[in-house]
Amino acid sequence: MPTKKNNQPESGRLWAAAGYLWIISIFVLAARKNDDFVRFHANQGALLFVISIPMFFIPIIGWMVNLLIGVLAIAGILKALSGERWELPFLEETAVKFGAWVIKTFKL
Repeated sequence: MPTKKNNQPESGRLWAAAGYLWIISIFVLAARKNDDFVRFHANQGALLFVISIPMFFIPIIGWMVNLLIGVLAIAGILKALSGERWELPFLEETAVKFGAWVIKTFKL
């Protein structure tokens, strides 16, 4: 899980952290799609949000997956607030593709 330090202004770090707050991640992705740092984190947050929706309806296993998603979201928030680019384990490529798909599909 590589981390990359980034000298972001505080407002960019706050937007990036907000990108992990489930449905808000879609709005952050739309509002700050031209800011690479914010988009990086919002892509990951949006992907976690979409994965968490069906998991809510699957008893036990799905709830455990959602617990893991919550932990990943908290880790992402902390990394975003510290100005770091932290890639989700095993999902970094999928997050980038998903974010691009969201922007293209919804014409954000």
